[in-house]
This record gives sequence, structure tokens and C-alpha cells, in this order.
Amino acid sequence: MALMSKLRDKTHIVLFVLVAAFLALIVFEWGMNFTGPTRKAGVAGKVNGESISMNEYEALYNNIVAGFRQSNPGVEITSGLDAKFREQAWNYVVDQTLLAQLLKKYGITVTDQEVLDAVNNPVNPPAIIRQNFTDPRTGKIDRQLLEQARSDPKAKDFWLNAQEAIKRELMVNKLVMTLRTMVFVTDPELTEVVQRQFTTFAGSFIPFPYSYAGAETNFPVKDDEIKAWYDSHKEQFREEPVRSAEFVFFPLTPSRQDSLQVKKEIDGLIPQFAAAKSDSEFVKIQSDLPNSANVTLSRADFSPAAGQALFSSPKLVPGQIVGPIADEGYYRLLKIKSVTTGEPVASASHILIRLNPADKAEAARAMGLLKKISEELKGGASFASLAAKYSEDPGSARNGGFVGWFTKDRMVPQFAQAVFAGKPGQIVGPVQTQFGLHIIKIEGFDNRRIVCSEVARQIKASTQTSETIKRQAQAFLTEAKSKGFEAAAKAQRLEVGKTGDFTRQSLLAVPGMGEAITGFAFKAKDSDISDVLDAEKGFVVAKLLTQNDTGYHQLDAQLKEMIKTELVREKQGAALKSKLVALSKSSGGSLDAIAAKDPSLRKITSKEIRWRDGYIDGYGVDPQLVEGMAGMKLNTLSQPVQTSGGYALVQLTSRQLAPGTDLAAEKQKVLPQLMQARQQQFLSEYLQSYRRNAKIEDFR
Repeated sequence: MALMSKLRDKTHIVLFVLVAAFLALIVFEWGMNFTGPTRKAGVAGKVNGESISMNEYEALYNNIVAGFRQSNPGVEITSGLDAKFREQAWNYVVDQTLLAQLLKKYGITVTDQEVLDAVNNPVNPPAIIRQNFTDPRTGKIDRQLLEQARSDPKAKDFWLNAQEAIKRELMVNKLVMTLRTMVFVTDPELTEVVQRQFTTFAGSFIPFPYSYAGAETNFPVKDDEIKAWYDSHKEQFREEPVRSAEFVFFPLTPSRQDSLQVKKEIDGLIPQFAAAKSDSEFVKIQSDLPNSANVTLSRADFSPAAGQALFSSPKLVPGQIVGPIADEGYYRLLKIKSVTTGEPVASASHILIRLNPADKAEAARAMGLLKKISEELKGGASFASLAAKYSEDPGSARNGGFVGWFTKDRMVPQFAQAVFAGKPGQIVGPVQTQFGLHIIKIEGFDNRRIVCSEVARQIKASTQTSETIKRQAQAFLTEAKSKGFEAAAKAQRLEVGKTGDFTRQSLLAVPGMGEAITGFAFKAKDSDISDVLDAEKGFVVAKLLTQNDTGYHQLDAQLKEMIKTELVREKQGAALKSKLVALSKSSGGSLDAIAAKDPSLRKITSKEIRWRDGYIDGYGVDPQLVEGMAGMKLNTLSQPVQTSGGYALVQLTSRQLAPGTDLAAEKQKVLPQLMQARQQQFLSEYLQSYRRNAKIEDFR
């Protein structure tokens, strides 16, 4: 139902998957260069009372980091990435512990002979054998290399580790097979699946929207009804422990001196860049973007101001160096190799009017606003002033509607098509896209391309600037503790942000602050104020607002409103069903008689109603309605059947399998697929439930 789909968006569930746990053992313990754990005493947490040592957790974390560095040389590990790696390590070690407990629960063991048989298996050898002994030319196990390794005394440690890994893999396979034996498919279930695929219906029906029972205001809901509904459906609201906080962020904004220092440094590189024998080697050493040698760029690859400075420069000729040019946090120094032409890029401005076509009132508002804008344009008003006044795209509205330079593929197709089919200075539209209605002014085109190498230096806050900003954060913290968080922010004219609810694993809607705030919030007490926390791009001071360790989403205002909507719909639906039952009796069970009494009703007759996808010829798709038709008697007016938007009265005239369908043969085809799907569903639900019901304590 709609309520649950909304709640799922707010609930974070970490899936406990046996394969992931197994891969953690194989890949992270034996498949990477192990640098050794950080020696950290103590317990990281507990799973059903069983302790997880900090050493075990740190070992997995170190392996994940080592693997990332090996696969991504030179990439900076930000605080956000580090937080992600720590959560991966925690989830892996929890999964391993749960897996070991499951294996013990089902008494699953593996003998040495089974391990040996698995190593010698020519068809499906264990993962660690495939990883280390597959011949890349044939894709098969190199048995000669395998036997050499087995007889090599130097490989003794490897084989001891491999033996344990293979045992774990075989035990996992046994566990999966044990759980799969709990799943079966009955013949009626199989018959229904096949019939669903090949059965079609024909008949007539009248759909009744919920509003036919009366307006929603006719079905009031009391607070005690909301509470009772919440209590009876409480399991639907399970969630991990959550926190919410408010915060003040102090961004690491480079000072003017920082900018001048970077410009001075890059200015000093001009003579060396001009004389460099290898541009690619020079760029690799000197640039913060080391892959920017011999690249082809257009105006769309620059901010508007930087693009204007570059493409209007008299030095835009082969062999010259242009810059440094300031461009969105960088200084860019470009060595021109050639100037060519290519597909044009465009620049444009727009006025956006949001539109929901299904909302008649909103559509009327949009049409009225478009008419008003058109009249003001004809009256001589500038496009930029109207964009600033009316556009519902705040980002571009601040710039008179200007969206910059772009290639065709950087805009939604309808917008791009309208721009690239026009001429400079032309105003086109309204153009409808997924975002709404656009009135577009085409500013210009440019088909020039430059082939160049560039040295780019990011303008970063210096240590001195960083210390100054941190002192500002510390001054706010001191005042917040003495005068109160909100009062201090107001006095210093600082913006206070709110996180909303978050779990230990969820990503906050505050980029770069997740780990800092999460780490504080899950150790803090009610209304605690944090120290100055290091965030990815600055400093943050946070205050804990709420904490919920009950395991259930609290009955807050938002949830109450959602439940209220659900209860109104239930009451409206019950009233509609009663009304339709009475209507059916009074009309003698005739759809024609019902439709004749009320001109707002429409009788729909369809000769093709498909069970497999809910399609109704002449009406549309409504799986819920078609599902209700499946068990109906023919040529008899049905009881009210629920639809996607209300209820319907239905009379089927025929139900048939597609001509030539061999029911028995189709059942034999479907059985393996259905069995596999049922097993996978069962495994997923079983393991999710096992983890959800485990007592997992995180002491990190």
C-alpha cells in the first residue's frame, strides 16, 4: 500500500546475505595484501551475546582500505569514504558471526575428505581455487600449477588458510541446501501460475472511485483510532535505532590570500610549461587533474566566465599558453595544441513553470502564468527580469534564467531539441519536460574546440585559514554551551541545519558531515552539544535533538498524517462497498440498469482482459481489479471488487486459455523457475529475519 512504500523510503535495512559473508572471508582475509590490523584492544560489539573483538573488526577495515587503494591509486580517502569502509567492515564481521551461529544451529560440518573432493572437482572447484589457479587462456583450472603449489613447502601457510576458506564455502553451500529443502511448490500453486500466464477474460464492469462514497471530510479520524491502527500494525514500522540532530556548519572557504598564493604558484609554472618536452609528464606531476593532457574541450567544459575569458583570448592559437583562468575553485593553465571545430554547444536562459498535468488547478495556474509572461515579453520586459521574477528554478533564476553552455546530451531531450533547432536571440516554448514548462531564450552557439593540455590547481584553504575557521567554530561552541544552541546561532547570524532521522548506516542529507555527526549522535545524551567536529569540507557543531532505540518508528506528526490518510481511505472504501451492494440489489443485478440511473457512471466492456499483466482493453492497466476477476463466476454480477482507485462491479462473460496451450507441458516448464524463485525469496526473507531479530550491539 501507499503508506508502506513511503515508510520503506525512511527505513534502512542491511541485508544479511550468506554469499557476502563468504566473500568477506575469501576476498578480504585471503585475497588481498594484508597489512595487518591496527592493534586496538577491546570489544567492537556483540552479536547475540557473542563478542566481536576490535582487532577482528579493524583487520577487515584495513583490508577494505588496502583493496581500495590497490584498485584506485592516488584517490584520496575522504571522511565519507572512510565512514563507508567502516560500515562495510562492521557489516561483514557481523555477517560472519551470524553465519557461524547459523552453521552451529543446523549442525553443519565438513570433513577433510569433502575438502579434498572439492579441490579436485573438475566442474565446480571452490572459489579460492578458481581465483588462484585458473588459466586465463582457457578459463579452466591449471591442474599442473595446482599440484605444484600443493607440494611446495613454502605454500604451507596458504594451504592452511585455503583449507579453512574451502570448509567455510562448503558449509555455506550445505546451509543453503538445508534451507532450500524447506521450500516446496504445490500443484494448485503451479496451476495458478500457468493459468495466470495464459488465461484471458471478457466481460463488463463499472468502476466507482472512492469519492463516490462521499468527500474525505465525511470520514473523520480520531487520535485514538490512529494509535490503535499503529499498535495493530506495529511490525510494519520496525527500524534500526535512529537519531536526529541540528547543526551549524563552518565551511573551509579559501581566503583571498589562499587564492592569490595558488595563482602565484601556477603563474610560476608558465615558463616551465611552455618549455616542457612532454606535456603529459608535466601535467601528471604539476596538475591536480593529472589526466588533462591532450584533451579536447568546448565552452561547455568551463563556467560561463571562464569560457568567455578563454574563447575571447587573443592567445587562443596553437603553441600559446592561456591563463591562469579562475574556474569554479580551480586556476586553469592551458597550453593550446590546436583549435578545431565540432558539434556546436549552446547557451540558453529559461523560465521554468512547475506543472503536474494530473492536477487541473495547477495546470490552470501554469497556463495563466505563461499567458502573463508572454504579455510582459511583448510589452518589452527583459527576459532576465522575468526569469528572476517568475522562474521556479531558483538556481538559474538568480542569474536571469541563464543555464550556461551545454552539449545536446547534457539537457533533457525536449529542452535540447528546442534549443538546437533554433537561432540565437530566439525565444521558444513553452516546452514541456519532466520538470515542467519552459520558456527558453537561445543565447548563442559555438562550434569551436580546443585540443590542449592543462595544469589545474585547486584553490584550497590554507592551514592558517583552516585554523581561523576552526576558532570561529570554537567561539560558537563556547557561546552555544552558555547561552543555548539556537540563541548563539541567532546572535552570530549562523544558519542552523537539521538532519532528520538517521541510522548509523544511513547517509545524511548533509554531504561531508555524515561520519562526524553520526559518531557524535550515537554516543550523546539528550540535548548534548558536540565538540567542534572535523567534517570533510569544514567544521561542524551539532546538538542532539531526538533518539529512538525502541526498534520502531515513533508515532510522530508525519506518521500520524500518513495513518490518517490510510484510515480515511479504509472508511471511504467500506462505505463505498456498502453503497455498491445496495445499488446492485436495487438494480436487479444489471450493470446497464446501474449505469442508467447515474450519467456520471461508465460501463466498460472489454473482450481482452489479461491476467498476466492486468491489462484491460479499452480501459488500461489495473492488476488489482484483474486479480479480483480471477475467481469470479461467469455471467453473474460480482460483489464489489477493489481497484487501484476504488471499487468496481463486474460481470464476466468468458474465461479461456490461449488456443493451443498444453497446461501439463507448461507446468513442467514453469516448475524449475518457480521453485528457484520461491527458494531465493525464502532465503532472502529468512536471512533478513534472522539478522533483524538478532541482538546486535555496536560499541565502536
